[in-house]
Amino acid sequence: MKNRVINVKGAEVTISTRFGQDYISLTDMLKAKDGDFFISDWLRNRNTVEFLGIWESVYNPNFNYGEFAIIKSQAGLNSYKISVKEWVEKTNAIGLQASAGRYGGTYAHKDIAFEFGMWISAEFKIYLIKEFQRLKDEEASSKSLEWSFQRTLSKVNYKIHTDAIRERLIPPRLTKAQTNVIYASEADLLNVALFGFTAAQWRQANPDLAGNMRDFATLEQLVVLSNLESINAVLIHQGLEQSVRLTQLNNIAIGQMQSLLGNSAVKRLAGGGKSGKTQA
Repeated sequence: MKNRVINVKGAEVTISTRFGQDYISLTDMLKAKDGDFFISDWLRNRNTVEFLGIWESVYNPNFNYGEFAIIKSQAGLNSYKISVKEWVEKTNAIGLQASAGRYGGTYAHKDIAFEFGMWISAEFKIYLIKEFQRLKDEEASSKSLEWSFQRTLSKVNYKIHTDAIRERLIPPRLTKAQTNVIYASEADLLNVALFGFTAAQWRQANPDLAGNMRDFATLEQLVVLSNLESINAVLIHQGLEQSVRLTQLNNIAIGQMQSLLGNSAVKRLAGGGKSGKTQA
């Protein structure tokens, strides 16, 4: 996800994605601080070191506790001084990150950045949290719309799919009940090709969930489902047997899912999509 910027009390603060989490620029936050103040000043404080150590112990299984103990014993002394780069190298910390380049500077996980905000001022911290939450709400709303659009698209493509079934697979004198069996059979063909099980199997495995498996699909799955519906319509017109089509559709589904899961543009959308139980 590209960097985003929020305005906090007149300071433009950059938010970056690292380790799959939101990291906020402490360098940008310092612009709102009156007087000379450096991140290293904050990092040498004993309370800061204790907070960072607790945070790392909760979220970082590779945290170097031995080096942390040495740093903690020296924190607060007049002679003690450590940079973010040294902190990360010695303790293998992930909560703080220092980088160079156009968007360089010191970034901190949002939990730590909120704590750092208190060193700017209590008011700044409150507005930082407020603006950050506003950004997350906007992103969630946008991603929800993207998911809804893809779900609608899959329904539109399903009309193409059912038209092909009606034209090529349903004899004219079948009853409505008989035609429904064929429609359901072809729908489950797509379900098995993509999800690995039928609608009935999904309901049996998820009795407490309302709706169907497609309502709980990820954005990537909905994209592939839309494609499979169109492809199956073509295969039906080509006169291929259902078993042959199932094999082809399953291979296509696997290939497309592998491609989409490695696509950064889809990842940005998928983060806000719905998800549910999709295993029998």
